[in-house]
Amino acid sequence: MAYDKKPAAHKGRKKYPLLPLRDIVMFPGMATPLFVGRPKSIAAVEYAIKNKNILLLATQKSAGTEDPAESDIYNTGCVGEIIQVFRMPDSTLKIMVEGLSRAKMHGIVSIDPFLLAEAETIIPTGRKAGGAELEALSRRLKTLFEKYMRFEPRIQPENAFGIFEIKNAEELSDSVMGHLVLDAADRQTVLETIPVDDRLERIIGLLEKEIEILKIEKRVKGRVKKQMDKSQKEYYLQEQIKAIHKELGNADLRSEMKELKEKILKAGMPESTEARAVRELEKLEQMPPLSAEGTIVRNYLDWLIDLPWKTRTRDRLDTKIAQKILNEDHYGLDEIKERILEYLAVKKLARDSRGPILCLAGPPGVGKTSLGKSIARTLGRKFVRVSLGGVRDEAEIRGHRRTYIGALPGRIIQSMKKAGTVNPVMMLDEVDKMSMDFRGDPSSALLEVLDPEQNNGFSDHYLEVDYDLSNVLFITTANMLHPIPKPLLDRMEVLEISGYTEQEKLGIAKNFLAPKQLKAHGLSDSRLEFQDKALLKIIQNYTREAGVRSLERNIAAACRKVARQVVEKQKYNISPTPADIVKYLGPEKYRLEKAERHKETGFAVGMAWTQVGGVIMHVEVSVLPGKGKLILTGKLGEVMRESAQAALSYIRSRAERFGLEKEFYAKSDIHIHLPEGAVPKDGPSAGITMVSAMVSAFCKVPVRHDVAMTGEVTLRGRVLQIGGLKEKILAAHRAGIKEIIFPAENKQDLEKIQQTVLDKIKFTPVETMDEVLKICMSRSVFVDKQKAVSKKAKPAVQHPGSPPGMN
Repeated sequence: MAYDKKPAAHKGRKKYPLLPLRDIVMFPGMATPLFVGRPKSIAAVEYAIKNKNILLLATQKSAGTEDPAESDIYNTGCVGEIIQVFRMPDSTLKIMVEGLSRAKMHGIVSIDPFLLAEAETIIPTGRKAGGAELEALSRRLKTLFEKYMRFEPRIQPENAFGIFEIKNAEELSDSVMGHLVLDAADRQTVLETIPVDDRLERIIGLLEKEIEILKIEKRVKGRVKKQMDKSQKEYYLQEQIKAIHKELGNADLRSEMKELKEKILKAGMPESTEARAVRELEKLEQMPPLSAEGTIVRNYLDWLIDLPWKTRTRDRLDTKIAQKILNEDHYGLDEIKERILEYLAVKKLARDSRGPILCLAGPPGVGKTSLGKSIARTLGRKFVRVSLGGVRDEAEIRGHRRTYIGALPGRIIQSMKKAGTVNPVMMLDEVDKMSMDFRGDPSSALLEVLDPEQNNGFSDHYLEVDYDLSNVLFITTANMLHPIPKPLLDRMEVLEISGYTEQEKLGIAKNFLAPKQLKAHGLSDSRLEFQDKALLKIIQNYTREAGVRSLERNIAAACRKVARQVVEKQKYNISPTPADIVKYLGPEKYRLEKAERHKETGFAVGMAWTQVGGVIMHVEVSVLPGKGKLILTGKLGEVMRESAQAALSYIRSRAERFGLEKEFYAKSDIHIHLPEGAVPKDGPSAGITMVSAMVSAFCKVPVRHDVAMTGEVTLRGRVLQIGGLKEKILAAHRAGIKEIIFPAENKQDLEKIQQTVLDKIKFTPVETMDEVLKICMSRSVFVDKQKAVSKKAKPAVQHPGSPPGMN
């Protein structure tokens, strides 16, 4: 029998104090206690108490929202009456509320001091009560609810039996919802369903679903109980087996467990860690000897026992002995040695001071890693090295959790076990070559390791206990600083190691590398000794590096040739000369880098910094007939290209000062080339060199061949600060440059230059491009203003086929 649906009837709108609920949905006829703690909610309840105890109860869409706005609350709620109020000692309230009727919220009209909402109550009319279909739905609901009660232990039967006596379908649906254990979203959906027959159908669907879930839970619970009974049986049998083994005299397992416990107690672990180890040991005793989980627990205990918890080496704090050891191991590096001696002095005065986190930054082969070993020898500590090059996985630092097969602690904990003391020198090598992928960011994991405020409680995922790293002296190494994340770099004290001069390389080769290789090749007793000229030959013509790694390889190659001559009883020179070096190592690989000494125009000498040290860089400019194009070749980067454009703009703005026509560039193409075209070049420091070369080409005045320069130039001719000046100066020194022009802002960098280099080169700081041109040009390129007005200079156009810079 069909019935017509009628829309829900609404009463007039009224204003109610609003109480937002978290994870609770109120229904008409439902009585429940509520704890009220938020200030606005307390104010709303206080207002309702003074105004007939009536308020609007509506559920928040997200329980985590602390101060909900209108958009955070469902617009269908329930008008309720406060039955009881209990004031708690902490100023919160506990109230008993009973739902009266559904209500539709039309907006919040006030938010201070509490939420005041405008709403109207809803009176559902639905289908006519007493219809056969409605009666059938009601009976089906009661049947399912009775079944639901058998499976759901949280429902008290004495509280719910009254539901079966309810005749009114509207009251029945709301009463059942008051007892169902459902998600807030499902309960809200039922609350918003106004027609009573639709509501009954929705509740029936939810009940059927919940009953099926409860049935499955019951089956699972039964299986778990059976498994637990089985485990208890196994435990009982294991205890019997232990008793039998004891009677048979086979007590190896028991003695092994006892030995493990003694090791745990002697390891010196912190109290919490020791308690954790003992619990794991007790768990191990209850497991079958060959079980997989037993092996995991045993490995875990072995790691805890083998780690150093209290064992430490005594620091050698005598600065004189330390200085002697550092000088024995390394040539030069005065700044680094000074810093280590300062650390020893502070450590001697304040025993509890924490060690610095040092970062040795410099090109390959300058001795960063060997310096770490030398520092450990100086302090009398153990040395461990952790290579971080190519590390992508955070677990390499923090370790894997024990749930994974083959899990191990991270490299930090592994290195501590290897060191065997709590205060080793730990070198984190190639820290600039870490990367990240979907497995995490290892550099972020290092933040905790290298932070003195945090590393006293370092947590490895495998150990799951705190480990103190505050006594470790961490030293990191890097070739470049810019790939290192800023938060990580901020935790380290950076000590930059620049490349060596030829004289320093000669000293290192003579005092360290050559004796080492002679001993390694069995030539210590052969009275073989390399001449200084022979070593310089290797340095100048067989290596091009900031460090000495390639130099050592070439000395080793020469020693191998001599070793063969010794074995075959051939004649050999016990004091190899440069000619012998060519014989041993073959044709020269590099020509000695010298500044070109021609007097052509359009040519200037600059300086550049590379990862392997400084180099001199030639800039060539040719002016050709054309349409004003600027041609740049030599594999230049974007920054260097922009620097060339800025240089040309500066010259155009000063054309009259140079005696050039205003449109001197319109009928000419300007070609700038930097030789060694296969090598990428970038950076702004070639700015003044390009300006000098272009002015030379336009004014037909050569640049002095004994002058090298570096500096960024602005459109107004200001010379700005640059980086890598020390390495550039060393390159100019090798090339025989007599004078270096550099930005005045870089004056402080000269303090880092060796005195031998300062004595051989004239250093001229400049602030403007005019100063540069007055120094570097073989004669003046400036024209008096009066002459510039009366005389218009013709542009210097270079004809095709002529040599670079020649007209």
